[in-house]
Amino acid sequence: MTTFGAKLAVARAVGAASRVSGRGGGTTLPGRLLLRMEPAALRRLGARLDRGTTIVSATNGKTTTAGMIAAALTADGRDPVHNRAGSNMTWGVATALLEQHGDEGLFEVDEAWLPKVAEELDPSLIVLGNLFRDQLDRYGEMEALAEAWGAVVEARAGRTCFVLNADDPAIADLGREPGGGTRAGVVYFGVEDASQALPELQHAFDAKHCRSCGGPYVYERAFVGHLGHYSCPACGTARPRPDVAATAIELRGMDGSRVELRTPAGPLRLELPVPGLYNVYNALAAVTAALELGVEPSLIPPTLAGMRAAFGRVETIEVGGTKVSILLIKNPAGANEVLRTLRLEAEGEGIDLWIALNDRIADGRDVSWVWDADFELLEGTVRRVTCAGTRAAEMAVRLKYAGWPLDAIEVEPDVGASLDRALSGGSRRLFALPTYTALLELRSLLAKRGHAKEFWR
Repeated sequence: MTTFGAKLAVARAVGAASRVSGRGGGTTLPGRLLLRMEPAALRRLGARLDRGTTIVSATNGKTTTAGMIAAALTADGRDPVHNRAGSNMTWGVATALLEQHGDEGLFEVDEAWLPKVAEELDPSLIVLGNLFRDQLDRYGEMEALAEAWGAVVEARAGRTCFVLNADDPAIADLGREPGGGTRAGVVYFGVEDASQALPELQHAFDAKHCRSCGGPYVYERAFVGHLGHYSCPACGTARPRPDVAATAIELRGMDGSRVELRTPAGPLRLELPVPGLYNVYNALAAVTAALELGVEPSLIPPTLAGMRAAFGRVETIEVGGTKVSILLIKNPAGANEVLRTLRLEAEGEGIDLWIALNDRIADGRDVSWVWDADFELLEGTVRRVTCAGTRAAEMAVRLKYAGWPLDAIEVEPDVGASLDRALSGGSRRLFALPTYTALLELRSLLAKRGHAKEFWR
């Protein structure tokens, strides 16, 4: 019978060969092979993490949030085992455990895989950021995920600390005792700066009804999609007061934001290099988690101020004199926040965009979500847009109905040819908005052309 050590050696060798080949797969193939040879590998490797494991999950922002937590831990002299490349299903977690050494784990985990990974790794801390409609053909409605996450919270009560978003009703509800009150071990974060509220609820916002009684929520204000201040008149359920809160926020477009925080450890002031209110939420989750993990509070602001954007999340790459800023879009809520940020950039002059819409399995076959994203926010601000990807034509139709001028819209499905066309306009700045597999194609193309490094190396 092959020993566990021998299986680890085989999987590591396969991973090394995969990376040398340059074909990719280095973040998934070793873990897939290991789990096939040893189904209990996650549990066995996770048991070696003496300082415990932190899991981060959300529809939007888990990669960035986990990256922020990792940076804070590193500043505190700790080196967590972390799936940095963003492969967030069991095989990605297994690859990180296989190839890294440390006594502490930090893993971003796909929403649907959270129950499985939590069962295997026995985490000491779980961070739950948000739930939005995303890939309905794979996940189903978000209520199903909320129920599955609720079962995780129930099963782990008393064993795991939970960091929860107070502004997301579906998430906040997980931290409530059945008879009312907050569960032991639950810590909330949220936004309290009313100046950042949307003028009205977005038409595609998701959390409309109370999970306790089914009555409609009443929103005092909303910040990102359905994230905001809410209450249920029927049963009295309301947003819990956050333990860590953003009390003052200044958004500065692509230049990032300034944020003042109230925390149990005292006030903190952040200078975030990443843009948008959605990244303020990511930072809130990361700060709350870092404090729970015992990071010295004074280390957190300079750490977040100096962090680099996660792969494909507001990453800027120089291409022949043009700065190409890549902002991943994959569902209505996330896309709307990107569009709000770009609207700030467009003040005074038009902007150039490259939008790639794919419908592969990792993107979700159903791309009807683009009709719920408010592309109308950029009406009158776009100088030129090139539509790419397997559903480029449908993206162009959506932009037409958003009021974007027809003579500014070009369609070229091929990623390489479309990027060349977008760059031919001579703009000093190009904003690239790809869906997930289009992001991988774009980054691979830029690496082959010598503009960026391959992400798995």
